[in-house]
Amino acid sequence: MAKITAAMVKELRETTGAGMMDCKKALTATDGDKEKAIDWLREKGISKAEKKAGRIAAEGAVAAYISDDAKVGVLVEVNCETDFAAGNEQFRSLEEKIAKHIAATNPADLDALNASEIDGKTVAALVTEATATIGEKISLRRFVRYETEGRVASYIHMGGKIGVLVDMTGGDEELGKDVAMQIAAAAPAAIDRSGVDAAALEHEKEVLRKQALEEGKPEKIVERMVEGRINKFYKEVCLNEQIFVKDSDKTVKDILGDVKVTAFTRYQLGEGIEKKQENFAAEVAAQMK
Repeated sequence: MAKITAAMVKELRETTGAGMMDCKKALTATDGDKEKAIDWLREKGISKAEKKAGRIAAEGAVAAYISDDAKVGVLVEVNCETDFAAGNEQFRSLEEKIAKHIAATNPADLDALNASEIDGKTVAALVTEATATIGEKISLRRFVRYETEGRVASYIHMGGKIGVLVDMTGGDEELGKDVAMQIAAAAPAAIDRSGVDAAALEHEKEVLRKQALEEGKPEKIVERMVEGRINKFYKEVCLNEQIFVKDSDKTVKDILGDVKVTAFTRYQLGEGIEKKQENFAAEVAAQMK
């Protein structure tokens, strides 16, 4: 049996991020073999992570990565269970590493991303290890990657509560940030009228028709009223027609000038995830029993 020294435990801890006692147990179980000890910890970590698989991970952060030449951009959402864990240095480091990896490798989808490798480990394995080390369920939810001949820009709001990635035909860094901030604040549904979902548009028209009829307007002028109100609807949902949040005398199209927005993505953290409703009174009462 090999002698397990404090230096060996320290080295294993620095390599894996596991606790001192866990590292000592791993080295003892593997007769001091560091590589086998790493595997042993991973196995134990996977076991712990699996117990957390049923938990709801609706917190976390949206993060962005932009290449130095602003030609490649990535937006990624990684979830965890609490705000506290989202601020963890290891969580943020994992998210940054994944975003850069997406930029470099351009995976086809989430499955391809999870199966791809960073430094000899699959992304799925890195997420599982983070789940074990941080102590909360970590979930890689979604990502988007833009590559352009123009410019990509991003904006992250409130430390990752909202993230935006935008692809433009040109412009400078300041314009890119302004447009991304606009999208974060005003949540447009499309760049221009041609991009508005046809079903959503027809639904809006139907609602406006019923509103006009309920107001007692004659049917012969209802269509004209609907047309006028639809123009207002377009100004709310179309990026180019929105009032610019930093100057109410201008539209986004005004600040863009000759530059065109060709695509954008807006992620709001946890949107669409059913969050667990905590009953704190019941929780405290249970702890007092």
